[in-house]
Amino acid sequence: MSPVSDDDVSLPHISDNDLKPFYVLHKASDCQQRVKKPVGRSSRKVKVNLSASLATSDEGEMQDDQLHENSRMKNFHNAWVKIESTIKDVLHNINADVFNEVDSWVHKSFDSICSNGKPDANKATCAYPIVTDVTAKQIFTALVVMNNMEFVDDLQTFADLGTHLQSHGCHVANLSSVDFSVKSGIGGCLRSLLRQILSSSIDVADISVLASWYIEHDNYKHPVVVIIEDMDRCSGPVLSDFILMLSEWVIKIPVILILGVATTLDASKSILTSKAVQHLSPSKFFLGSPADRLDAIIKAVLVKPCSGFLVGHKVAGFIRNCFLRQDGTLTSLVRAVKMALVQHFLMEPLSFAVNGLLDEESEESTSVAEAWPKQAFDLPSCSRRLSEPKSEVALDGPSKMIEVMNLWSCVVLCLHEAGKKQKTTLLDLYYEALDPKLYNLRHSDHLELKPDSQRPSWIQGINGTSSKMQKGGLIGQTTRQVRDLSPAALLQLVEKWSKQTDGFIEIHEKVKELQLQEKIEDDTLKELANRSRRQTIRNSGNLDRSTKTLNDKAAALISCMTRDHMQPIECIPFHEIVCFKNVDKLQAALCGDPRRRIQLDLLECHNFLKCSCCGKSSNAPSSSMHDTTLMYTLAQEHGDLINLHDWYQSFRAIIFQKTVKERHRMKVSPSPKKRKMTAEPQNITEASVQARFCRAVTELQITGLLRMPSKRRPDFVQRVAFGL
Repeated sequence: MSPVSDDDVSLPHISDNDLKPFYVLHKASDCQQRVKKPVGRSSRKVKVNLSASLATSDEGEMQDDQLHENSRMKNFHNAWVKIESTIKDVLHNINADVFNEVDSWVHKSFDSICSNGKPDANKATCAYPIVTDVTAKQIFTALVVMNNMEFVDDLQTFADLGTHLQSHGCHVANLSSVDFSVKSGIGGCLRSLLRQILSSSIDVADISVLASWYIEHDNYKHPVVVIIEDMDRCSGPVLSDFILMLSEWVIKIPVILILGVATTLDASKSILTSKAVQHLSPSKFFLGSPADRLDAIIKAVLVKPCSGFLVGHKVAGFIRNCFLRQDGTLTSLVRAVKMALVQHFLMEPLSFAVNGLLDEESEESTSVAEAWPKQAFDLPSCSRRLSEPKSEVALDGPSKMIEVMNLWSCVVLCLHEAGKKQKTTLLDLYYEALDPKLYNLRHSDHLELKPDSQRPSWIQGINGTSSKMQKGGLIGQTTRQVRDLSPAALLQLVEKWSKQTDGFIEIHEKVKELQLQEKIEDDTLKELANRSRRQTIRNSGNLDRSTKTLNDKAAALISCMTRDHMQPIECIPFHEIVCFKNVDKLQAALCGDPRRRIQLDLLECHNFLKCSCCGKSSNAPSSSMHDTTLMYTLAQEHGDLINLHDWYQSFRAIIFQKTVKERHRMKVSPSPKKRKMTAEPQNITEASVQARFCRAVTELQITGLLRMPSKRRPDFVQRVAFGL
């Protein structure tokens, strides 16, 4: 009896509608190969039963993996929602004072316009009201200076400003530079204004419609505020005509302008016509500086993590370089943080335990703490704690991580307070504070006093770099700056440290002790000011020495805090669960190389499809390939230029080779059952092959891998991408 092949095995107990993931993912064929025996039909039942039992276990594992994947996806969404809401709150709080100032100015301007009286309905809706008084045609205008190189960071700012004014009873319309383009003209910006104010789809560019709406009901009791987000990008002539039109109607419709200025306050004179500038009554407002906004976001999102997500030292350096070397916008930084968050939850299998790991008060903390240690003990960061009982390490892991990270954040913020006068950015300080090498060097300094024979070998190799890195580092510079502070500045700094360390007993007590000594010295200074001049001169030397002593104590305190409590996340066990460190994945996701990625996907399609026909032939051209994949595989045989005729003949030969092979297989097939199941191949015509060839060439051109024939060489196409 001839051996029965795998294709001849039937599964009568499985219906067509009973499709399980086990069979869809083609795992049954692998299992059958492991238990395959060249025996009769009785062995096939055993084979099916084994497959069913293996399928049950595999289905259980797949269900667990699916649950973990769903948990990871849920954790990602929860973390990003927290980060996004935190960023919005931070930016809104920074601009809250400016928003209140603008709101107060808007209502004062509205009262000034209404002091001249309100027109009746007949005069307000006349076709073209002309005002002869020049002063009455002035438009109250707020110039909001953004101080940013790119406008993209302030899109949300002006949207929040419009929402703020609308909540205080203003009719608000947010117009962009697209509305003031030459193509749209003054009609385009007027239509956009009417749609937003009247909340209806109006295609008529007639400002009298706005005047008639404004006089109705109680609309006239509130000002009409028009926010033009970026004046520098607007078309000067269109914006000038818009301002001149509003000036003719300003008595009938009390319109107040808010112009976003990205460059200088003189931008209006260079963009608008002199006649339009004369109708503006400007006031200046300044948004929060980009440095303040950057520090606030770094503090709320990364230094004091709001979502339980952290980044490693190299990833922080890459994000810092993206911000400094590329466009320097907060939008790019936020995008990098989000992409790092995506990559972390995609790559880290244990990221499903993030919520329970960092939130001890949650209901999931106990169950998660019991579930993840079995897998978490394989992490590299846990190798040094294998001597301890696993149960104690498992329960101590989350609480210890939270404690260490809170202390680390506290010390970093204290250092930032000390370096503010020297304009030390929190991003640079944050990047250096995450470096695990500097942390290890700080703890190895006490070994430098020992003889060379008593030092560990790794300390001897970096002995010379320890002092250099501390002296030249940003943390070392900030510590030395504390020694040069004046008594008043030192007192303010220690007060900020006291607020920052509230809740951390081991640090707060030392800060309060130093603060008490400073207050005693401050009282002594006030007493000396009331004494005679001779006594003051006599005691000035002692006062200088005492002040220097306090500065040295403050510098020693911050140095001790840095050495003892600033432990980076990468030095903590189980940090892989919450910390993303793969900078290569982040760089590939952000920067990307789409053309190279497309080429690799085309040449390695068998790795994605995982079908039997492509798996056996690997990169060899096959008729079962997709037409575009087949065409690009054949293109690798050519150089810079590809002859269309030769390329087509190669493609045609492989396509027609499929028909010949299938017909031959049908003729020699010994199994009538197999011959019945085999479908009759479709008739391939020359026209269909030519159509498929043209479509594949067009797709390669769209993906940027091919340049179509030119008039000079109509029979050749040119390859664009090389270097794989």
